[in-house]
Amino acid sequence: QVQLVESGGGLAQAGGSLRLSCKVSRSIFSMNEMGWYRQAPGKQRELVAGTTSGGSTNYADSVKGRFTISRDNAENTVYLQMNSLKPEDTAVYYCNAVRNVLGRRYDYWGQGTQVTVSS
Repeated sequence: QVQLVESGGGLAQAGGSLRLSCKVSRSIFSMNEMGWYRQAPGKQRELVAGTTSGGSTNYADSVKGRFTISRDNAENTVYLQMNSLKPEDTAVYYCNAVRNVLGRRYDYWGQGTQVTVSS
């Protein structure tokens, strides 16, 4: 079983920064994709940023230029650097890992970390 543990959430003012961390219980080399999702009250969970084992990244339009996803393979950790935060970034942020094995997709999720941005 793969475990993901997020940290780094909290309260920030608009225009401020936070960095989220996601520690994975096994080598992230074995993960085809790593990503950060968020879910605000009353809304569906949405992809914020993702990275593949090949190193490509993708971002939601709403965070492009403000958020950066990165990975430390030696520490089995994925980060989300969030700058120029806005109140609409307030949500629970979830780390996600994906393994594709013999054509089957396996998703793993962290417990979530709350990010609150005040205006």
